[in-house]
Amino acid sequence: MNTRITPGYISELQENEIFVFGSNLEGSHGGGAAKTAHAKFGAIWGQGVGLQGRSYGIPTMHGGLEDIRPFVDEFIDFAIAHPALRFLVTRVGCGIAGFHDAEIAPLFARATDVSNICLPDSFWSVIRG
Repeated sequence: MNTRITPGYISELQENEIFVFGSNLEGSHGGGAAKTAHAKFGAIWGQGVGLQGRSYGIPTMHGGLEDIRPFVDEFIDFAIAHPALRFLVTRVGCGIAGFHDAEIAPLFARATDVSNICLPDSFWSVIRG
């Protein structure tokens, strides 16, 4: 059984857990997981990228997949550099941004080898085939 599956709904975090959400570059956290990140996990209004409180924003509203990829890579590098934290990745980009799991999940393929990153079950299904 894969213990690195992000729960479908996250309402609280353990001490070392970080809520990873899809954002926009402006940091307007008005809907979806971004709204939850702002309301519950310390996302900072006006900050669209990176660690903010107990959350981490990955911009997904500013272009296509190749525009999103560098931010996903930056996140994965951040997680590798912070092994004491456990990152719960939501279905980043698959809500308001309008992408499908099959489009976004491959961007996270490198994360499958990073033990402190949890991915949605739908991402695992795409990546593992």
